[in-house]
Amino acid sequence: MYRFILPAMLLCAGSAALSSDHGYAARAAARNKAELDTALAGLVPGKPQQCLDSREPYATQRIGDTILYTVSRRKIYRADTNGGCNGLDRGDAIVTEQFGSQLCAGDPIRTVDLTSRIPSGVCTIREFVPYTAPR
Repeated sequence: MYRFILPAMLLCAGSAALSSDHGYAARAAARNKAELDTALAGLVPGKPQQCLDSREPYATQRIGDTILYTVSRRKIYRADTNGGCNGLDRGDAIVTEQFGSQLCAGDPIRTVDLTSRIPSGVCTIREFVPYTAPR
């Protein structure tokens, strides 16, 4: 009798854990979308670019699998990643490997935990979409 009850209980517990994880992922995605909408409010997307001049001063902001490169209040570059940088949400350091003076789509980006210095993920940027304030 116990041979059948214990596996059934474990199956129910496992499916409950998976369904609760789905709810967390949906809430995180909604939170990230709202944060992106707020950060890019009032700005108009432009033509996607393959590269970003790394000599231009900018601040970075991470939102989910997206990195925002802020040049000014009137110009922000949005860079979506392929989703392999697991440490972006936690605030891990971004280490870029670029070839030349530009950060380009396809260049590898690594995330590193600041405390332990252990790499937490590797991803690439798809493209840079400039968002500018309308004139």
